[in-house]
Amino acid sequence: MAENSEKTTVEKLSKLAQINDPIDLSLYQKYNVKRGLRYADGRGVLVGLTRIGDVLGYEIIDEQKVAVPGKLIYRGYNIEDLIRDAEAHTEFGYEQTVYLLLFGELPTRSELESFKTFLGSRRMLPEHFTEDMIMKAPSVDIMNKMARGVLASYSYDAAAEDVSVNNIMRQCIELVARFPTLAAYAYQAKRRYYDGKSMYIHNPLPELSTAENFLRLIRHDTEYSRLEAELLDLALILHAEHGGGNNSSFTIHVISSTDTDTYSAIAAAIGSLKGRRHGGANMKVCEMMDDIKAHVKDWSNEAEIGAYLRKILRKEAFDGTGLIYGLGHAVYTISDPRAILLRDKAQELTQATGHMEEFNLYRIIERLAPVLFAEEKESDKKVCTNVDFYSGFVYGMLNIPRELFTPLFAISRVAGWAAHRIEEVVAGGRIYRPAYKNVSEERAYVSIDER
Repeated sequence: MAENSEKTTVEKLSKLAQINDPIDLSLYQKYNVKRGLRYADGRGVLVGLTRIGDVLGYEIIDEQKVAVPGKLIYRGYNIEDLIRDAEAHTEFGYEQTVYLLLFGELPTRSELESFKTFLGSRRMLPEHFTEDMIMKAPSVDIMNKMARGVLASYSYDAAAEDVSVNNIMRQCIELVARFPTLAAYAYQAKRRYYDGKSMYIHNPLPELSTAENFLRLIRHDTEYSRLEAELLDLALILHAEHGGGNNSSFTIHVISSTDTDTYSAIAAAIGSLKGRRHGGANMKVCEMMDDIKAHVKDWSNEAEIGAYLRKILRKEAFDGTGLIYGLGHAVYTISDPRAILLRDKAQELTQATGHMEEFNLYRIIERLAPVLFAEEKESDKKVCTNVDFYSGFVYGMLNIPRELFTPLFAISRVAGWAAHRIEEVVAGGRIYRPAYKNVSEERAYVSIDER
């Protein structure tokens, strides 16, 4: 009875809040509000400057957006060149990417080896951390546990409140090194306490790359193939940075501008990335693809696939939102370079793992969806598949559990977050304080006896 009474009370209070909180959409236009810090055409409002990364998907010509093939730039270098160089030397490239993002320059061979050694020496979690902070308080959601793990790291750092650049750099490098271990151990605890399965706690090996260590830590036998590690390494490089305007990196700038500690800032970014409109988007793609595969009998029949995609766009299928998940991006228009690079590398593994039929289904949807979107929405807006469209498929081929898809994003993006935190501390100098206009009317106060 008490539980039902509490539920009824919460429902009543929730309804009261919902009645009083909505804002007339016309007021946003009246006061020229840039909802979501975006202009009406989707461009982001310029709120800062950065030297870390750039995302190019259109050009402004005669005050009009003109679509161009997508480019992703890290510290002035095209991401395609970074990846091409790593492949040419048969090397894992994520560690070099971290170095570039943090320090602004490509490392020499000796500088890279020294940095990799330093990263490797920091992969273990602090003494007793695993037992006290992970095993004793497991979470069904790995992102939630990662955020709590980052905040808990504050208690293990004697200089947690030191916001000098030297100390922040040390903290950031340690977090980059430990994120794979933190996520893997959180997953193992979840398996044990929520799934009723066996738990395997392996030590990370300092000589292994980030991709290799992660695959080693989540698998009971610690085994993985070179191709698997290369594909995961590529995904980590592609997700490491995406400019200062994406939600989680912007969060880092906002939180860091308050002069708070590193652990609070990084934990806030994890909370941002967890959302399904941001890092959790690939999960929605996977759910949508499950639905498509269940309702389309012939995965090679373009007419049948197209008909079902139209039903999704008309809100007659899947989740009723009218969205084809993995289609469209705030900046990219003609193409998302991350999606192309990940797709092309993934094709190598599909041939080895027997996923070619499923891969071809993805390719058909990639080709049909933009055309059907334009027809059904009667829009001339150019849209393309984004990296989320293929990342879930890739992780699935690597036998990585779905609950680790978004944590993998965090394992990669913490490099970009670290770079943006340092940039804000060095070059920011002013706390973020945008304006909100109050649109409620002033009211005469009513005494409690007269209500």
